[in-house]
Amino acid sequence: MLTKIKKVKLEPEYKNPVYKVKLESPKGKELYIKFDFTYSMNRYMPLEVHYDGEDKGAKLAWYTNEVEKMNVEDFLEAIAKKINKKYNFELKNTL
Repeated sequence: MLTKIKKVKLEPEYKNPVYKVKLESPKGKELYIKFDFTYSMNRYMPLEVHYDGEDKGAKLAWYTNEVEKMNVEDFLEAIAKKINKKYNFELKNTL
């Protein structure tokens, strides 16, 4: 992962845990992502994305494809694993 994590927050109290993360792109620009883990779909989904102060809605593929050379889900999962470890948080097993 080329993007550096600067600040994180985990909100596990919701039905689907919510992650908020501020990152720094390789070009030094700020990337803010709010995403959750959706148990019904068993995947991470972006909810809100801002890049260099510009609102990108919930679209993140343009960044992950262009900069990280990976898909959105893999990128969010890599971030979530680091946050989960920091907060000692485990996702519920829904099976």
